[in-house]
Amino acid sequence: MSSVPEAPTGPSATPHDDHFTGYVVAIGASAGGLDALERFFQCLPANSGAAYVVIQHLSPDHKSMMGNLLARHTEMPVVTVTDGMHLEPNRVHLIPPANMMTVLGDALRLSPKRPRGLALPIDLFFTSLAKEFGKHAIGVVLSGTGSDGTRGAVAINDAGGLLLAQEPESAKFDGMPRSVIATGLVDAILTPDDLGPRVNEFITQAPQIRAESRSQGLTFDKDDAFDEAMHLLKHQGGINFRDYKPATVMRRIERRMQVRHTPDLHNYVRLLDSDRGELAVLRRELLIPVTSFFRDPDTFDILDQTVIRSIVSERGENQPIRVWVPGVSTGEEAYTLAILFAEAFDRERRWPSLKLFATDVEQQNVEVGGAGVFSEAIAAEISPERLERFFYKRGNHFVVKNEIRQNIVFARHNLLEDPPFTRMDLVSCRNLLIYFRTQAQARALRRIQYALSPGGYLLLGPSETLADLHSDFTAVNSRHKIYRVLRHVSLPLDSSTPLPPSLPSPGRRQPSARSRYQSTDATAIDVGQSILLRDYAPTTLLLNPHGELLHVFGEAARYLRIGEGSASLDITKLLPQPLVPVAQALLYKCARSGMAMRSDQLGIELPSGEREQLRMVVRPYDAPQSERHLLLSFETAPETLPPREGMETLDLDDETAQRVENLERELAATRESLQATIEELETANEELQATNEELMASNEELQSSNEELQSVNEELYTVNAENQEKIEILNRLNADLDGMAKAAAIATVFVDAELRLTRFTPEATSLFKIRNGDLGRPIDDFTNLLQYPDFITELRHTIANGEMLQREIAAANGRVYLARVLPYAVHTGEARGAVATFVDITTLHDIERLQAVLDSLPEQIAVLTPQGVITQINRSWREAAIRAGDPSLGDSGPGSDYERALQLLGPDSTDAQRQALLEGISAALEGHPETLTIDFATPAHPDARFAIHIAPIRHADGGVLLARLDTREWTPRT
Repeated sequence: MSSVPEAPTGPSATPHDDHFTGYVVAIGASAGGLDALERFFQCLPANSGAAYVVIQHLSPDHKSMMGNLLARHTEMPVVTVTDGMHLEPNRVHLIPPANMMTVLGDALRLSPKRPRGLALPIDLFFTSLAKEFGKHAIGVVLSGTGSDGTRGAVAINDAGGLLLAQEPESAKFDGMPRSVIATGLVDAILTPDDLGPRVNEFITQAPQIRAESRSQGLTFDKDDAFDEAMHLLKHQGGINFRDYKPATVMRRIERRMQVRHTPDLHNYVRLLDSDRGELAVLRRELLIPVTSFFRDPDTFDILDQTVIRSIVSERGENQPIRVWVPGVSTGEEAYTLAILFAEAFDRERRWPSLKLFATDVEQQNVEVGGAGVFSEAIAAEISPERLERFFYKRGNHFVVKNEIRQNIVFARHNLLEDPPFTRMDLVSCRNLLIYFRTQAQARALRRIQYALSPGGYLLLGPSETLADLHSDFTAVNSRHKIYRVLRHVSLPLDSSTPLPPSLPSPGRRQPSARSRYQSTDATAIDVGQSILLRDYAPTTLLLNPHGELLHVFGEAARYLRIGEGSASLDITKLLPQPLVPVAQALLYKCARSGMAMRSDQLGIELPSGEREQLRMVVRPYDAPQSERHLLLSFETAPETLPPREGMETLDLDDETAQRVENLERELAATRESLQATIEELETANEELQATNEELMASNEELQSSNEELQSVNEELYTVNAENQEKIEILNRLNADLDGMAKAAAIATVFVDAELRLTRFTPEATSLFKIRNGDLGRPIDDFTNLLQYPDFITELRHTIANGEMLQREIAAANGRVYLARVLPYAVHTGEARGAVATFVDITTLHDIERLQAVLDSLPEQIAVLTPQGVITQINRSWREAAIRAGDPSLGDSGPGSDYERALQLLGPDSTDAQRQALLEGISAALEGHPETLTIDFATPAHPDARFAIHIAPIRHADGGVLLARLDTREWTPRT
C-alpha cells in the first residue's frame, strides 16, 4: 500500500552486552563495482565509528579476492563474514560467495544462495538492515546491472535512513544506480570519490534537531513553524497532512532536516518556502510507496479462499464484480488482487466482468502503477508460474499482460476528501489508516462503509482496526483482518454531519432517561406515520435525478414489472409498457420546469385482469445536501378530479408534438455534427494510414536492428568465452608464479611507483615485518633486518631511471644477502614500479673462507667425491700440477679422476706401494672410517721423503681428503 509502519528508530536489542548501536553503511555493488568500491573506501577515514558491509554479486565457483583488493585502499580491517559474526565499528564486512546475508540485532546471518532463480542479495540485506537499524541505516548503491537494491533502498528510506547512489555517468554499468534513482527517494547522487566524504559527514556532523515541538508538544497555531510547513504542503500538493499522525510527520521532517543540515524547524520551514524542490521531496517522503506483490502471503491465501471464491461463485455472467484499493501506491496490491480473481475465474470456468479501481493521492504513483512495468526484483515475490502467465519480460523488467491490466482503472483520489466509489464487493485498504489521526481514521472508515455494497467485504492491514464500526461489520477472519459489512450507510459524508446512532462519536455520553423517552415517542410517531401513509397516501416511488428507483412508499407491486434480462432500477424498465411514455414525459417536464406535473386519467390492466383508472403525478423534491429527487405517485381516479392548485395537468398530445419538434431539431444538429465527425475521421484515418506505413518501416528497421543485436550478442558470447579462457590461463600463470616463488625460496617484494607494497613472497616475511593485510601500505612503514640504509633511496632511483642495482648486504640475523633492485611496469607507458630480491649467499661466503684456509696450508690437498672425482684443490696442489706440466689442470684439477692425478703428481713408488695407495683410497671411498698414511721412499732421491694421508670426510655427502706430505722435517720418536 502507500506505506508500512514506521521502522524502529534505532537498532534493536540483542542478548549480548556489547550490542553495536552506531551507524551501519551497506554498500551494494555488482558489475563494475570494484573500481567504485576502491574509490569509495580510499576517501573514507578509518575512524568514522560506523560499520561497513559490502554486498556484491559474487560467483560461487571462484574464490573472491575482494578482501585483498579492498585492503589496499583502506586502513580498516577487511574481513569475510561468517555466520553469526557481530558488526564492529571501523571494520569492513564482506559477503562470502554463494551466500545470502541478513542482519538480526547486530549479528550477520548467512544462508545458502539458491542454485537457480533470481537472487537479490542487496535487496535482502537492505530490507533487513532497515528493519533492525532504522534511521541508523545508510544505503549506498554503486555500479551494476539490473535493479537489485531498489526495493531495499525504499525500505531504508522509509525507515528514516540515508540513501545514496553513484552518479550513473561515472559508473561502468548504470543499471542499478538508475533504477534506485528512478524511485525519487535518493538523498544524494555523487561520484564514488564524493560518496565516502558524504557518508562521513552525515555520521560525524549530524545536526542536533532543536524543534520546538519536541519540548512544547505539537500545536497547530498559525504562527507555529510546524503549522506553516503543513500549510506549504497543502498549498503545493493539495494534501492536508494535518490528518496524519503528528509524530510520523515530524520524524520525516527531522530526517530531511538532518539530510539538509538544517539546525531547527524554523530554518527548515524557510528552506521549504524558498526551495520548491525540497518541498516536493518532503511530500514524497511522507507518501513513501512501500509495497510488494502478495505482501503477507498467508493473508492473500485466506482472502482467496474465503472472499474471492465466494464472490466469483455467487456472481452471474452479466453482474460485474467491483473492487476498490485506496492508497494503492505503485499498484502491486491491485495487480495481486486481479491475479487472484483471474485464477478464480479459471477455476470456476466462468468469467464475469471485473472492474478494479486502484487509487492513490500521489499522481506519480498512479502513473507508475498504470504503466504496469516492474523491476526484475518481483521475481522474488511472484512464483515462476504466475510470472510466465501474467507477465512478459522486456529487458530487465516485467510488464503486466493486457488480460490483467484491462480490468484495472488507476486514478488519483484522496480517501479523506474526495467522494468515495460505490457498490463495491471488496475494498482492500491495508497499512494506510495507521498513518491517520483517530478522527481521520473514523472518517475514512465511514467512506469505505458507504462504498461497500450490502454484504461487501473489507480487508485491513495487520495493525488496523474498525474502531467504533465493529457493530456494523462481522469478522470473516479476525487474525487476517477480513470483515463483511452488515449495514450500509447512505448518510451525507460531510465531516460536520453527526454520526448516525449506529456510529457513535468517540466519547459520546450514554443517553439519559428523558432522552430514551423522547426516542420512544419518536419511534411511535414514525410508526404512526407509516400506517397513515400505507392507508391514505397514494403509492409513490422515490427516484433520483437519473430516473432510478431509490425507495418505494406503499404497495407498488401492482404497478411494477420485472422484465427478462439483467436487473435494473431504471423506472422505464419497471413500469408497464403503456405507462412508460407518459412517465417519461412527466419526468422530463418536471425536471426541466421544477414544477409538479400530473397526467390525464389513464386506464391500465392489472395482473389480475381488472382495469383501473389512475393518474400519474410527479413532484420535485430537493433532498438536503444532495441533488433534486422526484416523487412519482399513482393516484386512483374513479371520477374526474378538479385540478389541484399549483399543479399543471399535462396535455400529452401537445407535449408529444413539442417533444417531437425538439427531437427533430436535435436530430438535425446531430446529423450535421456526425457529418463533420465523419470528415474528421476520414482525415484522421489517412493520417493513421501514413503513420501505419511509417510504423511498418520502423518495424522493419527494428527487425534489422534486432538481427544485428543478435549477431553482436553472439560475438559477445564468443568474447566472453575467450575472456574466460584468458582468465583460466592467467590463473594458471599466477599459480605457476606462486609455485616458482615458493620453490626458489628467495625473499622478494614488489612496490608500485608510490613505493606501496603490491606483492611479496613468503620468505620476505623473515626480513620485513609484513603480513597479507598490509598490501597497499608504503614499504617504508615496515621495519626490516637489513643493514641497508640506502634501500628506499635506491628503490626510488630505480623507479625513476629504470636502472638495475645490485650489492651484497648483511642482515641482523647473521646471514649475508645479494640484494638486487630491478624496475618493472605492467604496461608500456605506465608508471614504473620496482621489485627487490634478496638471495641468501651465506653458504658461498663459507665456501670462500674454507678455500682460503686450504690455500694457506703447505701440503698438497685434494677433495674427492664418493665416485673418486676431484672437486676441490688448494694452492700447493695447483702449483705442483703446473710444475708437473699440467697448467690447465685438465688431468689433475677439479673434475678429473684421482688415479690420473696421482700418476702425474704422485711420488715415485714401487708397485706394492702404489697398490696399497689405491686400495686405501678405495676403502675410504667405500666408507671405511679409519684414516691411512702411506710413507713413500724415493730411491732416486734418498734425501726426499713423502707420505700421502688418506682421510674419509665425515659428512652426509661422504668423500675423501688426500694430502701429499713432505716428511723430511719429521723427527723420529724415540
